[in-house]
Amino acid sequence: MADDTIFDKIIRGEIPADIVYEDEAVLAFRDINPQAPVHVVVIPKKKITGFDKISEFSADFAGRYMSGVAAAAAKLGLKDGYRVVFNNGKDGQQTVEYIHAHILGGRQLGWPPG
Repeated sequence: MADDTIFDKIIRGEIPADIVYEDEAVLAFRDINPQAPVHVVVIPKKKITGFDKISEFSADFAGRYMSGVAAAAAKLGLKDGYRVVFNNGKDGQQTVEYIHAHILGGRQLGWPPG
């Protein structure tokens, strides 16, 4: 397992975060470097180092995490749409070795994204 990350510390309450949604499986908080008017990061409370490792966990865990991402997005009230992004690995610009979804919205998003 990777070393302690900023997300581990946020879950433990050692680093403050602007929490917008929380349930027994996930924690969602505002990104400190937003790339859209609404930019929220959603992490599972059980550590996985990246999206490529999700199959090492149960389907129930993966389902609860994805349901938590959807619940966080619903709570944000992004009626005109939003994007969910998972960055994985160095070339995917994953900067924290802990799976996390970015919910981006609040404006028209461009395509292609990269």
